[in-house]
Amino acid sequence: MNLKARLHHHLTKIARERDPYLATAGHFFVREYIRQEFAQWGSVEIHTFQVGTANFQNLILNLPPQAGTKPQHLPPILIGAHYDAVPGTSGADDNATGVAVLLELARKFAAEPARYPLRLVAFDMEEYGLLGSTDYAAWLKQQQQPLRLMMSLEMLGYRDFSPNSQRYPSPLERFYPNTGDFIALIGNLRTIPDLIAMSRHMRRVGVSSQWLPVPNRGLIVRQTRLSDHAPFWDAGYPAMMVTDTAFLRNPHYHQASDAIATLDLDFLTGVCQGLETSIRHF
Repeated sequence: MNLKARLHHHLTKIARERDPYLATAGHFFVREYIRQEFAQWGSVEIHTFQVGTANFQNLILNLPPQAGTKPQHLPPILIGAHYDAVPGTSGADDNATGVAVLLELARKFAAEPARYPLRLVAFDMEEYGLLGSTDYAAWLKQQQQPLRLMMSLEMLGYRDFSPNSQRYPSPLERFYPNTGDFIALIGNLRTIPDLIAMSRHMRRVGVSSQWLPVPNRGLIVRQTRLSDHAPFWDAGYPAMMVTDTAFLRNPHYHQASDAIATLDLDFLTGVCQGLETSIRHF
């Protein structure tokens, strides 16, 4: 299968009702699918966290850097995507697309490592307040573990070429295009060089890209905090979100209509290629 076909295959497995409380069978199926996919490339670590009296799991795959690189000399790049979804939707864009790309990046970098070690994390309980990523970011900080960069893959597959299909929190509409045909890169100020470089690499593979640096942990534009990068901002790490901008573009956000048929698989494939190219150039 080519990349587009593999991404579509992952989507058919992940895009199903999988709320951790109301669709427990789907939630378990998707978690096991991710674990089995990760396990092809290495040992899968389980980061367990508690919500009330229930335990939930983040799944972690660590991939080594290129041969000859001493891993202890380079902090890892953490790439995360949440695998839960809101009740009543298959969550094809939110966030089966992010998980599908995460699984393909695992395949790519297991076969041909990057210069930096990579830590791929499938987060749970994002929809209940970024709970999995908050617990993990706090654990990393407590362990005093550095990161080269944290990337949250958050809805990567919806594109609309119609004029005025893209909305923004005010006053950003003055500075960015009104057509929702790009991938957005949103990072804290420490990531500005990476935002610029990644945007360039996205464009080289044919994907339109816009980047936005936000100060003060994104608190002045709250919409920039709505994914698993936000706890890493709060913990002081360089972190960014890669996104199709969710409800600011996609009318199916958190709806039963968030289905695979609404996605642009060419766009998703290009985003995956652009991410791989960017990570190889770090």
